[in-house]
Amino acid sequence: MSTSIDVTEAAHGQVPRHVAIIMDGNNRWAKRRFMPGVAGHKAGVDAVRAVVETSVARGVEVLTLFAFSSENWRRPADEVSALMQLFVMALEREVRKLHRNNIRLRVMGDVSGFSARLQELIREAEALTAGNSAMTLVIAANYGGQWDIVQAARRLADDVSKGLIQPADIDEQVFHRYTWLSDLPAPDLMIRTGGEQRISNFMLWQTAYSEFYFSDAYWPDFKQQEYEKALSVFAARTRRFGRTDDQLEEEKQGV
Repeated sequence: MSTSIDVTEAAHGQVPRHVAIIMDGNNRWAKRRFMPGVAGHKAGVDAVRAVVETSVARGVEVLTLFAFSSENWRRPADEVSALMQLFVMALEREVRKLHRNNIRLRVMGDVSGFSARLQELIREAEALTAGNSAMTLVIAANYGGQWDIVQAARRLADDVSKGLIQPADIDEQVFHRYTWLSDLPAPDLMIRTGGEQRISNFMLWQTAYSEFYFSDAYWPDFKQQEYEKALSVFAARTRRFGRTDDQLEEEKQGV
């Protein structure tokens, strides 16, 4: 784990090191076509492939996809079951492709809530791809931002009770070490598809300084062209991290 919060100060015009995406709109995409909701999720797999391929080509280091939130268990049982089957199928069919392309896979969330078979596939996929370096693909499954903060607080409190950490030593950097993905750069760009403009309990701690981009495209339609639009918008933004434009200009000039 890192020893400090890695806030990526991507310069104006650069590609984000870490892109996080809320893949929304699968059900509405299917409904418009008079198809069952699961058909939208299946169609969304093609968008995942397109975004992964584009990310690698553009030099993105980390791509995090919100696949299943801790709140998604509230959905109809048949849809949840279909999503779990789709997750199993994706791991069985896609992991070796990721491995051949030197992509590391990590799953972020409380995997104990999944079936034994799914947990086994996750462990095998992470072990197989652990040494890959072209890009890290993070799948957030049974994940919630509030859960992430709570589990971090719980583990930190446990270390305090053991005398490993003094309460007076706890700051943002120390707390960060207990959150998920603390060894990776924080998301530079957060994208949500489907037209909604909220982050739905996703990576609440990690996106403190992220740029946000909301797309009206439903996830199955969010292919290379739509993704490139988001990357172009990010490249045109100036990231200040609390500083002024004059300070940024002085830095560029080496003042």
